Amino acid sequence: MISVGIDIGTSTTQLIFSRLTIENRASAYAVPRVEIVNKEVIYSSEIYFTPLQSSTEIDAEAVSQIIRNEYQKAGMTPDQVTTGAVIITGETARKQNANLVLNRLSDLAGDFVVATAGPDLESVLSGRGAGADRLSEENRNIVANLDIGGGTTNISVFRKGSLYAVTCLDVGGRLVKVENGKITYIYTKLKELAERNGILIQVGESAEEAKLRKICKLMANQIKEALQLSKNVEKNFILYTNDGKGLPEDLKISAVTFSGGVAGYVYEPEEKDLFRYGDVGVLLGQEINRCGILDQVLCYKSDETIRATVVGAGTHTTEVSGSTIFYKKEKLPMKNVPILRLADADEETPDLVSQAILRQMPIYQSEDKLDPIAISLTGSRYSSFTSIQKLADAIINATVSIQKKGIPLIVMLESDVGKALGNAINIKLRGKTDVVCIDGIKAQGGDYVDLGEPVGGGHVLPVVVKTLIFNS
Repeated sequence: MISVGIDIGTSTTQLIFSRLTIENRASAYAVPRVEIVNKEVIYSSEIYFTPLQSSTEIDAEAVSQIIRNEYQKAGMTPDQVTTGAVIITGETARKQNANLVLNRLSDLAGDFVVATAGPDLESVLSGRGAGADRLSEENRNIVANLDIGGGTTNISVFRKGSLYAVTCLDVGGRLVKVENGKITYIYTKLKELAERNGILIQVGESAEEAKLRKICKLMANQIKEALQLSKNVEKNFILYTNDGKGLPEDLKISAVTFSGGVAGYVYEPEEKDLFRYGDVGVLLGQEINRCGILDQVLCYKSDETIRATVVGAGTHTTEVSGSTIFYKKEKLPMKNVPILRLADADEETPDLVSQAILRQMPIYQSEDKLDPIAISLTGSRYSSFTSIQKLADAIINATVSIQKKGIPLIVMLESDVGKALGNAINIKLRGKTDVVCIDGIKAQGGDYVDLGEPVGGGHVLPVVVKTLIFNS
């Protein structure tokens, strides 16, 4: 499968194409187990400064033109792309027309390319693109990746290979901009932080290294405090993005990796031209290097620095559901389907399954309008023929309103019983309602899912589970 990753960040916009290889990993006599076994970046674009029309608007046409040009350079067309992600990240995600740009680029990039934004997802993608998940698995420890861009620092924490926690700070290299020796922009919250620490700074004044270095030191200490490696910063004024939550208080980080545009100056802080990018990114990298983080925990070299997020978007958004699945091909692809998640306690009996679905269904209804939803559960209690039949009855009884509207019934399971359950529901409904039942996919309530067209001879569906909200 060909996957695309497009990252429109505070400072830079870039694109990669990747080739994902899927393979049946089971033996000849076992139930097929299809997995993504190889991820190879086959084209990387130039790194562009993100075009803006103003401080509050992205230049949608200029961004679209960059993407069109890079598709041509790569020799790709949208119909060749099976999966991937277009994400607007950092401070750019807060621009007035961000959603409009996402929708426009999603249509341009390909039929099954996710359009999404938000610091939680960006943290995960950049961490995986940097290789923090792999490093934590290999070393059996807890690794935090700090993706430090122009407007935000996304932190993702992996414990023995698994995602453990995420958070995001309004700390970045372009929160102070410098042009011709003068300060031309200061992020409001950063200005407040500086003033709380006795540093007065104004747009239009000279860009003094000593003063700006002090402000960058404040930002570095914000990161140190967020990692719980310092107790010297005011806890009631941490610059969490959108007033989000920090990392769990009992977290003990073993090591860090760095990615993003500022990362190079954390790993290699020697740079003479401090304002070479028209901002304080170089100073910020140097101050993070000096603030004591590297004295307290191990520091691993990341797989990617400035390209970590776009690599994560291109190679780590897609999962596959295959072999033990049930679907109607003509109903695919489906995009932006909200997920109704059942709690473990709701799965204890078929009656509780029905009650939980009925209880949550009104959340997805608006003025008698019901759109497709995906019912997500583990399914671990339902593995025998009899129990699957009872689970099918429970789902059918709870989704009468969906059936009456002629809307496809979508069920997502973690355990490998998708085909059996899908067949049971289809037979009981006598084919009157279209059924899509997939397995091997884990999701949470509030997430959305995209289901792609079948690949691998029809045995596999590409699936992207995404978080479209900030600080979920």
